[in-house]
Amino acid sequence: MSKIPTDLNYTRAHEWLRTLAHGIVEFGITDHAQHALGDLVFIELPEVGRKLEAGGACAVVESVKSASDVYSPISGEVVECNGALLDAPETVNQDAYGAGWLMRVRLDPRAGAPADLMSAADYEKFLETEGE
Repeated sequence: MSKIPTDLNYTRAHEWLRTLAHGIVEFGITDHAQHALGDLVFIELPEVGRKLEAGGACAVVESVKSASDVYSPISGEVVECNGALLDAPETVNQDAYGAGWLMRVRLDPRAGAPADLMSAADYEKFLETEGE
């Protein structure tokens, strides 16, 4: 069973989001996603300053099984990337919701909040029905 912290929001593409101060959102891939991928061996993160569009590919996570794009759940500007993951991508496997965060993005105020985010309870239901 995947861990699903109740203080986060989730996407159908298996990303989690944590709202920080001053319009900054931190996000990464969920515990479910890292389990499905297997042991991560490489992570490619965007440049600080890059503008992201909600739904657009913004990073790559590669495991011993496959490489997968990570899609930005929000529109905004990358203000920080978790550079520690470049040398230790397995951190995402070990602590997906903590030290395994991927990037922090300043929300584009013109874009507004994403409408399709799920609560922990909704994400849990989504995972239960996803395989059907």
